Amino acid sequence: MLVALDGAGPVYQQIYRALRERILTHALPAGTRLASSRAMARDLGVARNTVLQAYEQLLAEGYVVGRIGAGTFVADELPDSLTAPPIAAAEPVPADQTEFGLSAYAQRAQTWHSPLTPRARPLRYDFRYGLPGIREFPFEVWRRLLTRRARNAELDTFTYGPPEGRAELRHAIAGYLGRSRGVRCSPEQVIIVNGSQQGLDLVARALLDPGDVVLIEEPSYPGAREVFRAAGARLVLGSVDADGLTLDGLPPIARRARLVHVTPSHQFPGGAVMPLARRLSLLAWAKATGCYVVEDDYDSEFRYDGRPVEAVQALDRSGQVIYLGTLSKTLYPALRMGYLVVPPTLVGPLRTIKLLADRHTSTLQQDVLTDFIGEGHFERHLRRARVSNGRRRAAVIAAVEREFGDRVEVQGANAGLHLMLWLNEHGSAELPDVVARAEASGVGIYPVTSYYVEPPPRAGLVLGYAALDEVEIDRGIALLARALASAKAA
Repeated sequence: MLVALDGAGPVYQQIYRALRERILTHALPAGTRLASSRAMARDLGVARNTVLQAYEQLLAEGYVVGRIGAGTFVADELPDSLTAPPIAAAEPVPADQTEFGLSAYAQRAQTWHSPLTPRARPLRYDFRYGLPGIREFPFEVWRRLLTRRARNAELDTFTYGPPEGRAELRHAIAGYLGRSRGVRCSPEQVIIVNGSQQGLDLVARALLDPGDVVLIEEPSYPGAREVFRAAGARLVLGSVDADGLTLDGLPPIARRARLVHVTPSHQFPGGAVMPLARRLSLLAWAKATGCYVVEDDYDSEFRYDGRPVEAVQALDRSGQVIYLGTLSKTLYPALRMGYLVVPPTLVGPLRTIKLLADRHTSTLQQDVLTDFIGEGHFERHLRRARVSNGRRRAAVIAAVEREFGDRVEVQGANAGLHLMLWLNEHGSAELPDVVARAEASGVGIYPVTSYYVEPPPRAGLVLGYAALDEVEIDRGIALLARALASAKAA
């Protein structure tokens, strides 16, 4: 029996008061058998005589009764003069005190509800964005590398590691980014993080105070937007056109921005690829205003039309670009690993903030990833993934054209692992009904409204396709068409 002592006075009186309170509040109803004195003494770590004293006082006052050979029980009738009055209903909490006890940061964070909250049941055709083709990941290779590292692990693998990550992995990532994205950096500028989400959080902690201005795309990645909002930033929305973020028409307050967050290689979720001229304009604007550019390069490895465009970081000559990458889209999300490439002036501060956040990322996983990159498995896997994702992309475009024709508009299909589908015959208000009808058919779809601060009037969906095969895509789009038809008829 759990008894909480209050620490005031002799121990037997503390036991007596605790049991008496539980009896009066009916936590111990009439007829309940109390623990034996030996068991109570053992649980509380006190002498048995101490418990017997408490029980004797309860017996003397009529709260409990003893039954020979059976034990001690709560009395059916309690002393009238000491019976506790009924517990009053809790008074309603004033609206301005509903978050009493929470910090301002926590209260701001509570306003966000992720659009990717797990569903009550798994869906057969789930077009959730951001999931890679996990079934094609070379798990046998990964297991072999993991086993080898675990078998030959040195002692430092099992102690605390450097907060910025293992030197070998930072060297491997710097080399890969130089080859694949033209990123100019030394291994010392690479910081290993637990997914790009932690990278965003560390940057916000390092550079933002409440009230600071952050320029974001509209629409934008909500995981970034809400990190900045929770930090107390004032968000300024930058319009997105066919070439990504445009700096035209920004309000004057934008020139006070501390950060600008962009997804130039595949605008999220619209899919625009920012051309070279606009990338240079962005860098010039950032230099003139004195702000940092957070280049979120979340899925640039997957491009299907045209040659890859050089990273904004590769064009930076002023040390104002923070490059952010993730391995959730190229390997698997449960790995929880990503990386920041930061200007030399930010290496020290971000290292310290990472240390305060969680000390370091798993060292064994870092060692396995080092081998995976160093032995060429990573880039071989990427080449295969580009081919298979290209087939999936073709399958979803063909299925959409077959089922919808000109009743929809496809946007952003030339890169990445998702596309946007604008529904020309539906408005935003109809989306909850469409989502529910699709889910009833086993199809998971995700409205664009979650990615806008000011949602558009027409209905749109973000469709991820990398986690499905071509047959599943074809069947899922057909079922989606039926759901839309039934919603329109209703």
